[in-house]
Parts: sequence; C-alpha cells; structure tokens
Amino acid sequence: MWKNYSTDYIKNNRASGISIMAASFIAALFLSFLCCLFYNFWLDNIEGTKLEDGSWHGRITGEISEDNLAVINHFANVEKAVVNEELSGEKRTVVDVFFSVKRTVYQDMSALANILGLTEDAVSYNYQLLSLYFVRIPGDNMPRLLMPAYLAVVVIVCFSLILVIHNSFAVSMNSRVHQFGIFASIGATPVQIRACLVQEALFLSVAPIMAGILSGIAFSFCTVCGMSAFAANLAGGRQMPFSCHPVLLILVLLLSILTVLVSAWLPARKLSRLTPLESIRGTDELQLKKKKHSPVLSALFGMEGELAGNALKAQKKALRTTSLSLTLAFLGFMTMQCFWTLSGISTNHTYFEKYQDAWDVMLTVKDTRIEDFTLAEELRGLPGVESSVVYQKADAVCILPQQAQSLELLALGGLEGLSGDLVFFDEALFRIEAPIFILDDESFGEFCGQIGIASRFDGAIILNRLWDSVNSNFRYPEYIPYVKEDMDTVVLYGTAEKGDMASVNMVEIPVLACTQESPLLREEYGKSGYPLVQFLPLSLWKEINGQIGGGAGQDTYVRVLANDRAERETLNALEDKIGQIIRSEYELDSENRIREREDNDKMIEGYELILGAFCVLLAMIGIAHVFSHTLGFLRQRKREFARYMSVGLTPEGIRKMFCIEALVIAGRPVLVTLVLTIGAVAFMIKASYLDPMEFIEAAPIVPILVFVLAVFGFVALAYYLGGKKILKAGLVDTLRDDTMM
Repeated sequence: MWKNYSTDYIKNNRASGISIMAASFIAALFLSFLCCLFYNFWLDNIEGTKLEDGSWHGRITGEISEDNLAVINHFANVEKAVVNEELSGEKRTVVDVFFSVKRTVYQDMSALANILGLTEDAVSYNYQLLSLYFVRIPGDNMPRLLMPAYLAVVVIVCFSLILVIHNSFAVSMNSRVHQFGIFASIGATPVQIRACLVQEALFLSVAPIMAGILSGIAFSFCTVCGMSAFAANLAGGRQMPFSCHPVLLILVLLLSILTVLVSAWLPARKLSRLTPLESIRGTDELQLKKKKHSPVLSALFGMEGELAGNALKAQKKALRTTSLSLTLAFLGFMTMQCFWTLSGISTNHTYFEKYQDAWDVMLTVKDTRIEDFTLAEELRGLPGVESSVVYQKADAVCILPQQAQSLELLALGGLEGLSGDLVFFDEALFRIEAPIFILDDESFGEFCGQIGIASRFDGAIILNRLWDSVNSNFRYPEYIPYVKEDMDTVVLYGTAEKGDMASVNMVEIPVLACTQESPLLREEYGKSGYPLVQFLPLSLWKEINGQIGGGAGQDTYVRVLANDRAERETLNALEDKIGQIIRSEYELDSENRIREREDNDKMIEGYELILGAFCVLLAMIGIAHVFSHTLGFLRQRKREFARYMSVGLTPEGIRKMFCIEALVIAGRPVLVTLVLTIGAVAFMIKASYLDPMEFIEAAPIVPILVFVLAVFGFVALAYYLGGKKILKAGLVDTLRDDTMM
C-alpha cells in the first residue's frame, strides 16, 4: 500500500519531487567536488614532496656490501632497495629503501639496522613524505591539522546540505499532515509513516545523487585543469594530474545517501510523532503566533508590502538558514574582493613601486664567494646590459660609542630607550647588528660617484638612516640620521665570536662617508632591529675577511639593468644569454622583473579562483535554500493566495508581493554584509596604514555588483517559477485542494 501511495503522490506532486531531486543533486555535487578536490590536493602534495625530497621511505648509510643489499631487498616488507649513487662515496654507501606497507616503516627500518649490525644513527627517514601517508613517528602525539581540516570542511558542508534538503523534505511532508493523520487514525504506525517517507526520499534521490557525483567530478576536473594552467605559466610551476579513486566514489556515494537519509528522517520523525487528532486538525498554512505589522514595507509598498511582511514573519524560522547562507556568501565574496584589492595596493607600495627600477635580471650564483666569481667584467660587456652589480652579504657586529648617536636619534630617546633588548649596551658602548654588503670594486666606485665622494677602496660607506617609528609608520616611513656625520671609523667583529669585549677579535675600518642613499639593489635594509648597514669594496673585504670571523653568505648575487626594460621577451633573451655564460662554470638561479610581476599576478589570480569557487559554493547553497524554501512555501500558501484573490487582490498584486518578498530575502543579507564588510575593510586599511582614497579609487565595485545582481536574479527566478503555477490554478480547485490524490 505504502509503495502505491508514494508512487501516486510523486506523480501528482511533481513540483515537490523536483525540489527534493534538485536538493539531492546539489548535495552530491558539492560532496563529490570537495572530496575529489581534496584527494587531488593530497596527491599533488605527495608528488611535490617526491620531486623535492625523493620518493624513498627510509635510508641506510654505512658500509653496505652486496650481501647486505640482498638482505635488505629480501626483507618481508621491502618493495625495493637501491644504492643512491649521488650520495654514496668511497667510504660509505647510501641505500634508499622503499616499502610496500608504509605504516610500519619506522619499526621495519629499526629491524633492518639491527640485522645489519648498524646503529640508529645510520638510519634516516623521509619524514615529510611519510607524514603525507599518515605515518607518524613513534611516540609523536602532536595533533595533525591537515586531515582534521579537510574533515571539518566536509562536515560543515554536509551540515549545510542537510539543512537544504531537510527544508525540501519538511515542506513536502508538512503539506501532508492531514493525510497522515487520517492514515494514523485507521491503524498506520509511526514506524510505517517514517518508512514511507524515507522510501520516497530514496526513490527521488538515487538518480540525482548519481548525476550530482558525476557533475562534481567534472567540476573538480575543470578546477584542477584551471589550476594546472595557472601553475604552468609560473616559474617552477608544474602540472597537477587529475585522479579519482574508486574507493573515493564509493565514499562520496555513501556520504551523499547518508546526508539525504538524515535530511528526510528528521522531519519524518517529527511528523510521525503527531497524534492522529493533531494531524487531522493541523493545517499546511503558515500562521503568525502574534499579529504583527510591517510599517516599513507597508509605507513603501502599501497593502502588498504589509501582506509580504506578514508572510516573511511567519516563515522567519525557515528563512533563518537561507539568510545565513546568503550572508556568508556575500560576506565571503565581498571580503575576498576587498582583501585582494588592498593586498594589490600594499604590494605595489612595498615592493613593485619600491623596487621596480632597482633591477631587471637577478642572478644567484650558488655556493660561490664573491672573490671566486670571475665573470663580472664579461657580464658588463654584454650587449643589452646597461649596468650590473656583483655583491655578497655578510653578517657582523658593530661597536658604537654612545656619543656617536645622531642628535635626532637622541631626541627620540636614543638607542637605549628605543631598542629595548634588541641592542646590547655595555660600558658606554652599543653592540649592534652591522649587515655588510660587499660590492665589486667597480660597482663600489660607481656608488662613491652616486653619493658625491671620490672613489676609494680602503674604507666603508655607512647607510646613515634609521626608521623613525615614533613619527611615521612602516607604509610611509620617514628616516633620521643614525650616527653623526663626522664619524671617522667603525669597529666590526664577526657574529660567530663570543666572549667579553677584550677577547673578541675586532677590526677598525675608516668611514668614507655617511649617506642616506643606497646603491641600486633589490635589497631591503633594516627590516628588523636597529642595524647599521655597511657597504664595503671587494678589495677591502679580502683584507679583513679573516679578521672578523668569515661571516659571508654562501651565495653571490648579480643585479643587472637592461638597456631596453619594457618587453618581457627582451629580458628573457638577456636572462638566457647571461645564464648560458654563468652556468658553464657555476650553479645558478635566475629571475627577471617582468616575469616576477606576471607570476605574482597569476598566483593571486589562482588564489582568487580557489577562494572564489568556495564563495560561489556558499552562494549556491544559499540559492538552493531559497529555491527549496520558495517553491515549498509557495505551495503551502496556495489557499492563502486564493483567499486574497477571492476578496479582490489581482494577479498583479500577487506578483508585487512576490517581488517584495524576493527583495527582502536577498536585500537583507546584502545590507548586513555591507555593514560588516565596511567595518572589516576599515580595519584592514587602518592596520595597513593605507590611504582610504586609494582603496575607494580601486574598489572592486563591478565584480561585487555582478555577484549581488546574480543572487538577486536567482531569488527572483525562484519566486517566478513558484508563483507561475499558483497564478494559473483555479480559485475553487485551490480552495478545495487537500493535496490528496
């Protein structure tokens, strides 16, 4: 009987069935999309780790013979063991071990070390790769955040989708309270009623779930392809292959069915608990607990506004989830757009506007000291090169007498008052950081000409400026002199040296000049603490290097300015030409200014794509709420509209009510979001020390407006589809209709 009843009801109430099917489709689509996307992100992390660190699981280092290698290969869980030729030498052999079952890697590696008679020090692990396989170090009880974060997102989405589908089922079931009351009065049990409603849910949802899963997979495939396209155009980017495991499909299918069943069971449980008398007396019409008026809507739209306001108040509880979803969608999209606008303004100020004229091609010569780099002159003579600077960075400590501080610095409280524990003070002497920039002699001579002094190579040039953090901010910094201009010498020692002042090996260097200008380098000076930056010529560095502890870095840098700076192709060609010369003798990393700017823009676009997709997801959930709520509640209000029309309200008046309700449903989240967004943007502007007018001029008004209008359009569409059938129904038939077959 129940099967026939459900079949007949579905055939005669197609709108209700379509609403449930649409909600089920959306649920399956989102779940499959998120699960597939997370799965591919996980695989991509694994692939990236393998490319960077290798695909080995464990590594054994020591005197490994051929027999030992055979023992390792014949170990029960070992898939293969190979000698790492790059890391192996005459006195040691490095063996990379791969395991079939990864969860026992730590135990098996310890067992192998014991068998081979090696200590635990001979064993190492690919920790990063193993952690991605969820293999934890024994005794490690630290919580892992990645998988819980993925699960949390899936749970939140499931909860949101349950609300969407629950609303559709609740509307359909509540419209049949009277019918089920009659069934209960003739002997139907609550279990039978619940079973009937659940079987309807399964019947209506199976096909949409399958279609939604396939659509979600297709959507995730397009997303992965889009991200791969972005990555392919970035320096060091790589393709992200798409994969979908059969177990994942089964998991998504079960999760989708469970979501639908929970959504259907909740209203079915509530409905089945009603007594026959309560059910028979019940009505599917919406009622206000208290008569309320809508003065604003009434004043703006007249009688139709009053009626629409009362209807919305009657649906207040049901509308709460819809409003929340739309508010989150609007808030997420608006905040994201404003954040990226502010981020772009900030990046232009702090980097591109500041350093766009400082370099065209930047080269990092790996593991090479500046005194060992021999190609400086050849690079300067290349066609297309306007200038180049070869330099290296070193760390040192400066001994600064208290009386050497500038008057401007003393007026602010001096180093002792401003620096706190960042500067060490002892016996009228300050010990401060003194980063050294070692320039090749020709570049140092050009720097001397830049600041207006004669070229000399027997002393240091001091960058005599300190950020005035009291009277300016980091966005628009103002500088004061650090030391007095008549400073003759500077005392340096290496950062590695320890002990009291008497035992430290120091070197005293003449000060050629104190200046607030800096050479044209892609460097930021004084990022933290209170450093006193020094510029030294290479010839002087060769003399004092041994005396101050050899604090130079491992790499040498080459900054190149091109004659023609406008075209990317020109810089690419120059970069390739320089790379061919340097790579013949040294290991090299290179970048160029235009490509970096483009890569930065593409990276931001990629982030915007991902975050935008989640905002669209939230919006679609909210819209799904709107559709299920609107279509369902309009059906529940058929008699209400029929009575309005019977006392003289025209179809145009009904349509006006629909427009007012749609305006309120979509407009209220917009107003709430607008207030919250303005507050968030004001906070971000204040925290970033940006000019509000800069943001106003670049505000993302167009994309926000398009997004808002799209949501308004979908809400209006829901009312159009729901109201179209109601307005076509006959007045007498509607008043008699009890949704019975």
